[in-house]
Amino acid sequence: MTRVYNFSAGPAMLPEEVLRQAQAEMLDWHGSGMSVMEMSHRGKEFMSIAEKAEADLRELMAIPTNYKVLFLQGGASAQFAMIPMNLIGRTGEADYFRTGSWSKKAISEAKHFGGVKVTVDSEHDGRFTSVPAADGFAVSSDAAYVHYTPNETIEGVEFPYVPATGAVPLIADMSSTILSRPVDVSKFGLIYAGAQKNIGPAGLTIVIVREDLIGEPLDGTPTMFKYATHADNGSMYNTPPTYGWYLAGLVFEWLKSIGGLAGMAAVNERKASALYRAIDASGFYNNPVDPVCRSWMNVPFTLANPELDGDFLKGAGEAGLKTLKGHRSVGGMRASIYNAMPEQGVETLIQFMAEFERTRG
Repeated sequence: MTRVYNFSAGPAMLPEEVLRQAQAEMLDWHGSGMSVMEMSHRGKEFMSIAEKAEADLRELMAIPTNYKVLFLQGGASAQFAMIPMNLIGRTGEADYFRTGSWSKKAISEAKHFGGVKVTVDSEHDGRFTSVPAADGFAVSSDAAYVHYTPNETIEGVEFPYVPATGAVPLIADMSSTILSRPVDVSKFGLIYAGAQKNIGPAGLTIVIVREDLIGEPLDGTPTMFKYATHADNGSMYNTPPTYGWYLAGLVFEWLKSIGGLAGMAAVNERKASALYRAIDASGFYNNPVDPVCRSWMNVPFTLANPELDGDFLKGAGEAGLKTLKGHRSVGGMRASIYNAMPEQGVETLIQFMAEFERTRG
């Protein structure tokens, strides 16, 4: 079997070590005679898996004790509704940063539940290629929370700082960046992330929420959309995504084994820097994002002659470099280099790009 380098924006690569451990435990987890997929979520075997996964995540991210960690379903997109359902009722208003495709979707959903003020809009000429300076925005005095997307997966735009919002809770969609580097959780009221980029398989969503923000949902909020429901029941009010939870736990163990988030950050910075250096040194490739705001996780780039896009993708695929086509809304290419992408995968891509430019440029 030959493994390829999968540059998909999500579902993305998982660490090979994690996949091999899951393979070895598929039919019989730790002598239980059962696959994790077959276990009762309330049985002692799965409870031990769930408890260890949460403990490891808390350790990795240094999550304070006054935060709940929820293992939910519905993807990050469900949180676009759950956040205002649970939080906007405090004042009826919320501030949103509009910096790319995913924050646009969050804004559209939030408008169903209260007043939304777009305090940051970085679109210029129909494109998102930067974010405002750290002092380039103001927080509304009546905002129940401020929502932003630290990394816009499609456009490859990343905040190089955590916005300071004072006493107003900061909400972050960290789907693309969670676990890629250390982060001070105490600066946030709520962090959420779909699993399928840096955590595990699609189907699991992590929510890290400060306890004082739980318990005041809008009237009529469904039981399953209340954070209190899940916080009060250990994320087991109903059957959770058990296998995704288990695989996330294996990823957390893997991260601890390679030096935690500080070790992961060093690797991720090297990968991104190497790829951007190759793009910038070339007259054939171009990255449109302001260098100050370039993503570590998603690197879009275009070819000087877009008529060669198809040939580039075909050749890359033959070289074992898969899923490099850019999102249809921006075109070109996109290399998503999440935690599980090894440095060798990025170096192989750089070598292919250089050879393609030499022969076709």
